[in-house]
Amino acid sequence: MKRLTYILLAATLAALLLAACAPAGEGKVSGVPEECKADGSCAVIKPGQTIKIGMGAPMTGDNAAFGQDISQAAKIAVQDAGEFNGFVFELIAEDDGGTPEGGAAVANKLVADPTVVAIAGHIFSGATLSAMPIYEAANIPMMSPSATVPDLTKKGSPVFNRCVFTDAAQGKFAAEYLYNTLKITKLAIVHDGQAYGQGLATVVQDIFTSLGGTVVSFNAVTPGESDYSAVLADIASKKPQALYFGGYTSEGVVIVNQMKQSGLEGVIFFGDDGTFGQDFLDRTGANGEGAYSTSLIPPASDARTAFDAAYLENYGQPAGKLSPYSWTAYDSAAVLIKVIKDVALYSSDGNLYIPRAELVAAVRAVKDYQGLSGTITCDEIGECSASGPVFNVVKDGKWVEAPK
Repeated sequence: MKRLTYILLAATLAALLLAACAPAGEGKVSGVPEECKADGSCAVIKPGQTIKIGMGAPMTGDNAAFGQDISQAAKIAVQDAGEFNGFVFELIAEDDGGTPEGGAAVANKLVADPTVVAIAGHIFSGATLSAMPIYEAANIPMMSPSATVPDLTKKGSPVFNRCVFTDAAQGKFAAEYLYNTLKITKLAIVHDGQAYGQGLATVVQDIFTSLGGTVVSFNAVTPGESDYSAVLADIASKKPQALYFGGYTSEGVVIVNQMKQSGLEGVIFFGDDGTFGQDFLDRTGANGEGAYSTSLIPPASDARTAFDAAYLENYGQPAGKLSPYSWTAYDSAAVLIKVIKDVALYSSDGNLYIPRAELVAAVRAVKDYQGLSGTITCDEIGECSASGPVFNVVKDGKWVEAPK
């Protein structure tokens, strides 16, 4: 009997030792993990609480379709994550209006919640730029599905990552498509004066010129206005064959709807990924026929088919209808969830501990993650994109892939 007691005691100690040394996410640790004893070093998720993933997005206003689509897609990733050691994930999507001021305000709100462990965003580049240092100070990693300004990953931030192509790539491909495929030699360029739109327009200008084309005008419009006819009439006097626009749907639809009356009838409108979606079609109607835009529609796969079906079932409309980011939005949340599960420590005290510094490093080290948009691998500055741009044209009131 005494020998049996010793055996049971030894077995118990061995089990406790194994639990304490168990790899992250594979078993319980005892009490507060060593890496979590310093204040603020870990997110502590208590029983009954959710593991929160934050998001800053335009949820109201003219660009609300982006926030609606991206948050909906990310929620499917949260649903797919299921239960993890008795805990569930939750997406907290806050309205940042797509502005720098809104981005900072939402970031300050999210970091004040100790159960927010990662950010699937932000969505617009200007909002992302202002939010980035706030998350960096709080050791909260980001994975944006849509912030494409090239300089975002050149700030040296350890927390910012993205799974979307950059404007440098998009602008290069757009300029080459205009010049080589559409045979455009005289191009007008308009942008909205914001980080995303102006930056993209500048790339197109540089590449198009280097190819041998002529940029006949390079103009900015003021976001939020309802009449750009004066600018467009001036552009018409330069007789361009096409007009490239860097910006978002709200200004893009005003331009398209006023081109004909401003003397630009028959001139091709070529937008970016910020003008793709059903909202553009609804607000331009017949004026939008023949317009071009950019999307991130991924290649066919079983995973994409399952996601597309889930999106349609949950929201009653197809993925990609509201914005081109449905699939990268799912990927941004899904890859964060995967890494959180990898680094999380489930304790005998019932809490889930998520070391913040380890999580930041693990997100930057993502390699060969199979997402909807392709295989996601992050480089040393946080570029994790798995796919390039796809050009689309409006035909019979619908977006269809443009001839290659």
